[in-house]
Amino acid sequence: MSGTGDAQAAPAIGQNPDIRYLGRLLGDVIREADGEALFRRIEYIRASSVDRYRGVTRGDAVDPGLDALSLDDTLAFVHGFMLFTLLANLAEDRQGFTSEPGGTMAEALARLAREGIGADAAAELLDGALIAPVLTAHPTEVRRKSIIDHRNRIAELMKLRDRGALETAEGDEVEVALKRQIALLWQTRALRRERLFVADEVETAISYLRDTFLPVLPAMYARWERALGRRPASFLRPGSWIGGDRDGNPFVGAESLRLALSRAAETAIGHYLDQVHALGAELSISSEHAHVPEAVLAIAERSGDLGLARRDEPYRRALTAIYGRLAATFERVVGRPPERRASVAGEPYDAPGDFRAELEAIADGLGEIGRTGPLGRLVRAVETFGFHLATLDLRQNSDVHERVVAELLRVAEVGPDYAALDEAARVALLRAELATVRPLASPFADYSDETKSELAILHAAAEAHAAYGPAAITTYIISKAASVSDLLEVHVMLKEAGLWRPGDPPHAAIMVVPLFETIEDLEAAPAIMRAFFALPEMAAITKARGHQEVMLGYSDSNKDGGYLTSVWSLQKASRALAEVFAEAGTRLQLFHGRGGAVGRGGGSSFAAILAQPSGTVQGRIRITEQGEVIAAKYGTPESAAANLDAMASATLLASLEPRSGRRRERFYAAMARISETAFAAYRDLVYGTEGFRTFFRQMTPIAEISGLKIGSRPASRNQSGRIEDLRAIPWVFSWSQARVMLPGWYGVGHGLAAFGDIEELREMREAWPFFRTTLDNLEMVLAKSDMGIAAHYAGLVEDEALRDTLFGRIRDDWMKTRECLLAITGESRLLESQPALDASIRLRLPYIEPLNLLQIELMKRHRAGEDDPRIAEGIQLSINAIATALRNSG
Repeated sequence: MSGTGDAQAAPAIGQNPDIRYLGRLLGDVIREADGEALFRRIEYIRASSVDRYRGVTRGDAVDPGLDALSLDDTLAFVHGFMLFTLLANLAEDRQGFTSEPGGTMAEALARLAREGIGADAAAELLDGALIAPVLTAHPTEVRRKSIIDHRNRIAELMKLRDRGALETAEGDEVEVALKRQIALLWQTRALRRERLFVADEVETAISYLRDTFLPVLPAMYARWERALGRRPASFLRPGSWIGGDRDGNPFVGAESLRLALSRAAETAIGHYLDQVHALGAELSISSEHAHVPEAVLAIAERSGDLGLARRDEPYRRALTAIYGRLAATFERVVGRPPERRASVAGEPYDAPGDFRAELEAIADGLGEIGRTGPLGRLVRAVETFGFHLATLDLRQNSDVHERVVAELLRVAEVGPDYAALDEAARVALLRAELATVRPLASPFADYSDETKSELAILHAAAEAHAAYGPAAITTYIISKAASVSDLLEVHVMLKEAGLWRPGDPPHAAIMVVPLFETIEDLEAAPAIMRAFFALPEMAAITKARGHQEVMLGYSDSNKDGGYLTSVWSLQKASRALAEVFAEAGTRLQLFHGRGGAVGRGGGSSFAAILAQPSGTVQGRIRITEQGEVIAAKYGTPESAAANLDAMASATLLASLEPRSGRRRERFYAAMARISETAFAAYRDLVYGTEGFRTFFRQMTPIAEISGLKIGSRPASRNQSGRIEDLRAIPWVFSWSQARVMLPGWYGVGHGLAAFGDIEELREMREAWPFFRTTLDNLEMVLAKSDMGIAAHYAGLVEDEALRDTLFGRIRDDWMKTRECLLAITGESRLLESQPALDASIRLRLPYIEPLNLLQIELMKRHRAGEDDPRIAEGIQLSINAIATALRNSG
């Protein structure tokens, strides 16, 4: 093995029978499509690499079989290895090997019952709760949607095979159908030719909401209702940023917001139309055999359906009337009638609550059979998704708000130059503006394109409230929030669209949410929120709403201060905010900006929620879901159900389970010391070392990653080339590709070693969920990294002295971190106590190493000036393949 891991204890690779079966089918496809010679070359490299990891053969270099590959064969080889790992992921997901640890609502209730907390307390909490997975378009999903779709079809066929079925519903043999899908995968282009547009990202999000959330969530609520013993309110509802997140994305504007909202409404109402139509076929109840309440008869009479065949079928006639109103609603919202026209005309529903009320009237008339089954699920869907499908957040950078407000004030000739004012003067001026109904903007004035664009977004949001209801947009997030004036500026902007109106209390149709991202921002967050609540008008709107949200940024805090200081700063900020909110008498709602990789807040959501400080969850939590994580968690109904159940159960436990406060203050003091040392080491390497930026850009494929067509947003905030201006996603992604995973561990070894008290660290791991989760995620990152392969990437650095110095520091700290971690856990090798995850990672290692080394060779040729387009394609394909194998790499 070329790495520095624990290969000597590796278990047998490929023990999962599904992996062997799907791998055999892939081999057959390659042989039949491209010939025996290519198949044998790929198989030779595969078998040699696997043997080396099993310890059958020895050697520090990948088998020379790689050197014999032509460029065309290289592309085929990379594609083949990518597809094998994709199929391996599928097989392991089916067995639960790679799903994150979690639990079910029933298990959480049983655990609470052992603490003397009954289901009634849980149901009461959930009636006022909000749990929201929020889909974002952050570009970490390298796979095309076509690849994911084929993968999901294979998963469905494998379920048929599990049941012993020999044929599909269409009459195809199951194995033939499986082989056909794998052949389609083999012949499907893996790379996007064009950069994604916002409209593409909207459609991708809609596909998950339509195919997974819409059918799965109502079924989950039925399961949760049985566990609780009564019907809870719709506490788990999806959200989205796609079409409303403008921070650093010049392609998001009013039109993309309208598109996202319109497509979501079209999807939701279209789904309801289908369900109502199906119910009309099912509810054949005759008034001759059942009592029909007056409420149902009134709806039925409104239909005007006088057909003799339905004269004694009031439920069908009522559903005809409802379908007519819903079709009119669809036409009003979408701008065209639905494909299945209504047989009777109707007035559009003013709000989803009116539609739901008529459905509930029918459900009440039917009794038990109306509260369950398709009608019960439809009522739940309307309650959960409304006409908007998923709540869409707005987000923009505070610097933009400052420029827009300054321009509005200047053109309106209100006050002195806003940009020149200090914080106190800004707050005073902004509060004065918020106290008047007079708008600042004039239709006759001339404004910059930026100001016109921002105002257009807000007017589009006001239109959305009128068209889809206020749940369509509830939140406006401020990136780089660093002061109270940053929050007030957005309120002033909202006033321009009628979304803020002064009064007692003021009316705030959209909640303004600060996003605290850097280490400095997180430290300042409690003071900013305390000052915010000290303003009477802000205290009033918060009290009227019942809660206030604060968003915490994982990615930028990590890039700013390293893994350990990031997670500790987030923990400290959460605890301090809980105290500030308690003082203000306001319920805290934290929005966690987690990414896929551990360096950006990745890891088990279940464990992360349980690790939150006491008093910071209280039944309300929102979490971003992005990139490859969306497909992993919500790509199939089964995975979605498991992950939604885990999120709900973890929130229950974090909110209600008693916490022991013993020893915590001692643990906090220890963590502060460890973090301080880790922070200094990380900052010294990344920001304090001469030449580090050059080292990073030459060692990793950051330039090549920037060329991937995986998102509509640019990789950097500007063209400076500074690490400070690089977005966190490509920063983490490039280190993952080079198998260093630096953002997920660097500095931790310094901190743990300097602290020194192993017994104290062991006690912290045993008694403190936060510290255990931190170390578990660290262990996973170390297991996926490989300093032997990373050394080959370091060979790309042109300055030999710089390379040796910096890579030596990185390698030494990796070893130090690993040794400290093993000393704390008492394990002899990484992941020894997590055999399923250990086996999952080890399965992939023989497939990733050849991909890494081919990528390095192609990068050398590309950087030397070879202009064969197959080289660039090979690099991008290798990036795709390595990311697929590593799974949570972005």
